[in-house]
Amino acid sequence: MKIPTNQLLNELRIITENNIEFAQSLLDQINETLNFRTSEDSWNILECLEHLNFYGKFYLPEIEDRINESRFQAARPDFKSGLLGNYFANMMLPKVKPNKMKTLKISNPIHKLLDRSVIEEFIRQENKMLELLEKAETVDLEKTKTSISISKRIKLKLGDTFRFVIYHNLRHIKQAENILKSIQIGVN
Repeated sequence: MKIPTNQLLNELRIITENNIEFAQSLLDQINETLNFRTSEDSWNILECLEHLNFYGKFYLPEIEDRINESRFQAARPDFKSGLLGNYFANMMLPKVKPNKMKTLKISNPIHKLLDRSVIEEFIRQENKMLELLEKAETVDLEKTKTSISISKRIKLKLGDTFRFVIYHNLRHIKQAENILKSIQIGVN
C-alpha cells in the first residue's frame, strides 16, 4: 500500500477524533448500558474500551519513544507500507462480518469489574494518540521502527504501527457501537 504521508496521518487523525467523540458520548450512558452484554461470553462496552486501554499502555509509550529517538527526518511525500505491517493493519480493519480473533488471556477483560474511569482513560489515550500523530509529521514513517506487543524482536514501520493500533481501536469502537445499537433496538 502506498499513500501520501499527509493523507495517511489525516485519515488516522479523523478516526481517532471520531473515537474520542463516541467515547465522550458514552459518559452520558447509564451503568446498565455500559455493562450490557449481548451474550454471556461477549464483551460489554466497558470491556471493549478496557481491551484498547491495555494495548494503549504498550503502544503509546513505544510510539512516543521511537519518535523521540528517531534520527530519520520526515522527507518522504508518500508512505509505503511493509508487507507484515500492511497485513496486520488490514486484519484489524472492521468488516461487516468481522473475522473472530482469539484475544490473549492477559488482554481479555471479560467479566472484570469496570467503571467509567475506563472511558476516561480511553479518551486520555486517544488524545495522546492525536499528539503522537502530530509529532510523527517530523519523522520518517518508514525508517522509524517500533516493536510490537507480542515480540520485541518484530519491528514494524511507524506508519504501519499507527495504522495497526488505530484500526484496532476502530474495530472495537465499532463493536461498542453495535452493542449500543442492539440495546436501542431492544428498547424500541
